Amino acid sequence: MGEHILTINAGSSSLKFALFSDVALDCVAVGMIDGLGTNPHFVLKDGSGQKIVSDPLEGERAIDDHAGAMRLVLDTIAMHYPQAEIAAVGHRIVHGGMVHSAPVLVDEPILSQLSELVPLAPLHQPHNLSGIRAAQTAFPGVPQVACFDTAFHRAHPFVNDTFALPRSFYEEGVRRYGFHGLSYEYVTGKLAEIAPFHAKGRVIICHLGSGASMCAIRNGYSVASTMGFSALDGLPMGTRPGQIDPGVLLYLMDQKGMNAQAISDLLYKSSGLKGLSGISNDMRDLEASDHPHAKQAIDYFVFRVRREIGAMAAVLGGLDAVVFCGGIGENSRLIRECALEAMEWIGIELDLDRNRENTEVISSDRSRVRAFIIRTNEELMIARHTAWQLRAQQASTRRSDVYA
Repeated sequence: MGEHILTINAGSSSLKFALFSDVALDCVAVGMIDGLGTNPHFVLKDGSGQKIVSDPLEGERAIDDHAGAMRLVLDTIAMHYPQAEIAAVGHRIVHGGMVHSAPVLVDEPILSQLSELVPLAPLHQPHNLSGIRAAQTAFPGVPQVACFDTAFHRAHPFVNDTFALPRSFYEEGVRRYGFHGLSYEYVTGKLAEIAPFHAKGRVIICHLGSGASMCAIRNGYSVASTMGFSALDGLPMGTRPGQIDPGVLLYLMDQKGMNAQAISDLLYKSSGLKGLSGISNDMRDLEASDHPHAKQAIDYFVFRVRREIGAMAAVLGGLDAVVFCGGIGENSRLIRECALEAMEWIGIELDLDRNRENTEVISSDRSRVRAFIIRTNEELMIARHTAWQLRAQQASTRRSDVYA
């Protein structure tokens, strides 16, 4: 089968992977294990989207953590694609800190540096780094490339990058990093292909999923994000609260006796849609439920999305396009409809039929601001960065051989 690039994308409760041909970056296979720790399910598809495996992982075969998921990924590659030669492995790394504004080849100093950022992304970073370790063991000597979710936002202006704390904290790295950068980078590039005029203007991208955020983009560059220092800020998410008054956290410490670990568990695992509804962290479950708490959780989610559309438009000084992506953004007609309902004041007129049909453009022909659905592809973005790093390394090696 020749040389291939493997991509690993570890989420908070899932592990996605994809196999690409090294030359053309054609997708050979894509898979995901989701529901880790609850109801794990494994899906493997070929490059055309045809299912090869669809398997609930139950009983003795259940997988409880990312380590087990990673073993299944490696076993799957070996079983279904035994002749694929892995030339490089690309990894989604949630946090790159102040230093990393572009993908890098991983070595031990880089791994050590990224390990220091675990407190800033405790739900994701440990799994990202364990994926690198597992891939190093499975494919010794193969280049590993770290692709950062924070890199896309590193050119934020100061006012969108800082908190109103003593300046020393900013210099130490307490600043707004923004996340979901690989998704935003892909969607921005795709928008430039399908609507180049709008892509050069003022765009809000709504990455709505179990993790959710929004990004204000001007001429292809991120200028503001709803997420900040950590992946807790901004919109409510599956199990995370989004924006919260810091006084609430002081109250929990002072009056409820909660320590840092208890508060961390509350904010990362028990809040958001799950906490508000008391039913589920999955928007599909909430939309299917007739319980009033489910409706209230949906209403709050939509309220925050609408509020941030207004805020991001203010940052941009106007609006030319809004894009929905992510699991909820791409698939929930209800959320898109509620988010854009009666938004003519900002220039958005939704076409209800187009929205129900999940067409690429869901705004009406009369709408001054065009609304899109673009299916994000973080795996392809990781593969592109990994291929570039691989070529750069090979070119450097050739130059060294010439001058040796």
